[in-house]
Amino acid sequence: MTSSAPRRTVLAAALAAAAGVATPLAQAAEAPRRSAAGGAAPASATTPDTAARRTKSLVDYHAWTSADDWNKGTGRGTRVEHGSRPGLQLARPAGTADYQDPHTGRTAAWEYATWTSPVHTPAVPATEVVASWNAHTPPGTWITVELGGSYSDGSRTPWYVMGRWTAGDGDIRRTSVDGQKDGRSSISTDTFAIDAPASGLRLASYTLRLTLHRKPGSTLTPTVWRLGAMASDIPDRFEVPASRPGQVGRELVVPRYSQEIHKGQYPEYDNGGEAWCSPTSSQMIIEYWGRKPTQQELSWVNPDYADPQVCHAARRTFDYQYDGCGNWPFNAAYAATYRDLQAVVTRLASLNDAERLIHAGIPVITSQSFLKTELDGAGYGTAGHLMTVIGFTRDGDVIANDPASADDKAVRRVYRRREFENIWLRTKRKNADGKVVGGSGGVCYLYFPAKPSPTQRRALAEVGVR
Repeated sequence: MTSSAPRRTVLAAALAAAAGVATPLAQAAEAPRRSAAGGAAPASATTPDTAARRTKSLVDYHAWTSADDWNKGTGRGTRVEHGSRPGLQLARPAGTADYQDPHTGRTAAWEYATWTSPVHTPAVPATEVVASWNAHTPPGTWITVELGGSYSDGSRTPWYVMGRWTAGDGDIRRTSVDGQKDGRSSISTDTFAIDAPASGLRLASYTLRLTLHRKPGSTLTPTVWRLGAMASDIPDRFEVPASRPGQVGRELVVPRYSQEIHKGQYPEYDNGGEAWCSPTSSQMIIEYWGRKPTQQELSWVNPDYADPQVCHAARRTFDYQYDGCGNWPFNAAYAATYRDLQAVVTRLASLNDAERLIHAGIPVITSQSFLKTELDGAGYGTAGHLMTVIGFTRDGDVIANDPASADDKAVRRVYRRREFENIWLRTKRKNADGKVVGGSGGVCYLYFPAKPSPTQRRALAEVGVR
């Protein structure tokens, strides 16, 4: 499992090493995706409940979704599309600009309109921010999402591109943007991060800016239904106190797909299936909600390949700059292209949060990294891997659909609660060489209906998603 293409060193890439030995690709991802937050008391000095409450207070997910939300922003050429799912659209161009696609070399003119959110002040000044969005981009349209903000010392960040995104790949190549920094903060593919959190500098507030693009003279428009961001200041922690089992004993019936059966297929998308944990997990949950690609959408896939929808998911989540399928917001955006689905990227405080969601019928896609010896029954170690929590045993252990399995039948796993929670929630760990590297700090994807049930709405609100 190797790659000659340069890659961002993050935890979200599908890097499972079946033998438990870090491959060159896995070693490339060992650098921490998050910045060290520093300064907090060790998690082991707190009780599990106190630690979870503290973590929850250090995560702020905020989104604009309603007509009232859109009207509070500042638009140049945009309009609010009313209805059961209000969205922002391009009404008239504010201008026309050329865009040279760095991945195709093509330059084309695009009409555009912009919308800028009100300033949002997170509940806690942040060391990291991850934006995510839900949008429809018919052929001939695409969107840009940017973030700008104020530091805790009153100075301002530049406008950072958080993604240039389209559902397809015929007009532009969806992409993150490397090399964005100002000496105080920087963008690591999809994550804004303070460069030196130990200095005390934080992001005190932020604004999101949308640019909607379309071909000149067209009447088509993107529609954006949800635009939000997860801001957080999670402290450094090698170990997280274990939560007590709560709402356990439920398992959701989720389709099972293995990434491993796709080894060698479409290597242009992140080296083939062995690195497809993120889109494979996304596809499982999309189909749990009763959605899937049409036969026409799958017509490009070799008919000899099993589970062609997994190949489709890999293509539709592929980030041409990152050269991989592990871009967190791109996975959420892909899920939201399906009828009446919403998707967000956030952080949870403990497995109790996951229990609440499972109890309400909402699976949780989690990001974790671990040595082979740290997760009993996995049979591999990884510098970063996505899997899906679909339930809890009566004893509170985690039932997961793990795409790093030999075949679809082997995907369902039961992992020990304590082991799973720690490898998911920690922000620091030691790799096989004893080097300190990063952990995801509880990152997850949540996919759910555009109109959640009252029970689902309450469960989402309890984990900070509205």
